[in-house]
Amino acid sequence: MRTSEKPAVDAAGLAGPASRKLPVPPRERKPALAALAVLLILGGALATTLLVMRSGDRISAVRVTQQIGAGQQFTADALEEVQIADTGLDYVSWAQRQQVLNSFAAVTILPGTLLTNTMGVRASSELVPGKAKVGLALKAGQAPAGLRQGDRVQVVYVPARTSQAESRVLADKALVFSVGAPGRTGSSGGNGLITVIVDATASPEILRYASSGEIAVAELPGAR
Repeated sequence: MRTSEKPAVDAAGLAGPASRKLPVPPRERKPALAALAVLLILGGALATTLLVMRSGDRISAVRVTQQIGAGQQFTADALEEVQIADTGLDYVSWAQRQQVLNSFAAVTILPGTLLTNTMGVRASSELVPGKAKVGLALKAGQAPAGLRQGDRVQVVYVPARTSQAESRVLADKALVFSVGAPGRTGSSGGNGLITVIVDATASPEILRYASSGEIAVAELPGAR
């Protein structure tokens, strides 16, 4: 009886290149980063929940509809009531509008601004002793288009062509108190009437040149 012997398995063959695997380094766990990620997720969810809950809480606030220059008094036609979400910010409520009408703008306030308590002051920085309100009747070309109350302008002496004098600035950064005829504060002008606040010492000279049509104003957008 013949017995067949099985060939020996080469141990080296099983450990050949095809069966070798590179060692995989163990993953380093960072529990601190994982905890931070969880906190961020929870914080975002909480903030979203608060916003959704507060979106139903509405308050009555004051919104400015016309530009109001720094130092200028608030007027009734420049304010309107709006309903906004109660976000906890220091907005002036509509119930306080009478107090607003008795105060003055601390800074130039643009249309569409929701009023906060820091935007108003009890005393004007412009309507004080040493200042004067001067009315000017300007012709076409003597004032820029779109001039509005609250703008800052230079009041310039522009001599007649027959004069040998040179142009010069009579008042710098003068506040435009109103534009248009009385009772139409905040209008776009039309008839060329504007009222500016200047130093009282400069008002006589400005009025003298204004009476002869030798006054022009230049807007200073960056001086608001």
